[in-house]
Amino acid sequence: MRSALWLPIFDELADPVVVARLAAEAEEAGWDGLFVWDHLRFREPVGAVADPWITLAAVASATERLRIGPMVTALARRRPAKLAKETASLDRLSRGRLTLGVGLGSDRLGAEFSGTGEEVDDRRRAGMLDESLSILSAAWTGEPVHHHGEHYTIDGFQFLPRPVQRPGVPVWAAGFPGKINPMRRAARLDGFFPVNLDHPDQLAEAVATLTGLREDPSAPYDVAIALPPGTDPLPFAKAGATWWLVDFPWDAMTVDLVRGTLREGPAPTS
Repeated sequence: MRSALWLPIFDELADPVVVARLAAEAEEAGWDGLFVWDHLRFREPVGAVADPWITLAAVASATERLRIGPMVTALARRRPAKLAKETASLDRLSRGRLTLGVGLGSDRLGAEFSGTGEEVDDRRRAGMLDESLSILSAAWTGEPVHHHGEHYTIDGFQFLPRPVQRPGVPVWAAGFPGKINPMRRAARLDGFFPVNLDHPDQLAEAVATLTGLREDPSAPYDVAIALPPGTDPLPFAKAGATWWLVDFPWDAMTVDLVRGTLREGPAPTS
């Protein structure tokens, strides 16, 4: 199991320079990844919120080994054509270290959808998410994309240069364990990021479900779990987790908290 910091880039961490320095320290301390939240704003007491893509670009430039990515980005509020360019460029900047976390998002966390005129209906956002994933997969091939869907149109555009990773950037889908539609989506992708996971037994059940849904259960596949600092991740590793993400408290983010955690080092592998 690999270990990563999962940072709400709020307040003290809303400066890309600060996060890049922490990423370099994490790499030196032996961590395997650094992922960031993707929000426009958040509920009180959060004030400042950084842009994830600019922050990740800074992290990519400050590190050589860490796997990086947004965890997760709500695809329904991002134009897939622009995201195709951003992901390919960031993957090249990081020399093939990008993982794209995707999900529906939620308006309850900061009214990010209703407050900006974006789609608030969950069912329609799910359709936009699936359509965006199809566009991204096609765009990363470097071949002309011809897409005429319910939500988006791409009329013969070619997205070059391609990402470093082949056939494209790995995609992990967030979802609640036990909800079958998000799990079906995750089974078609490269990884699953379960939300509100409380016990290793829940994870073991979710992994069994995913195995049954996947076209090739023997192919490499990631299951990432978020646990608070100080939690023993090894029972979750035994249940099928391949990544542990440190789940920091979003309403009390400080540089000292992150630095103290990263200096404790990643989880043991066994």
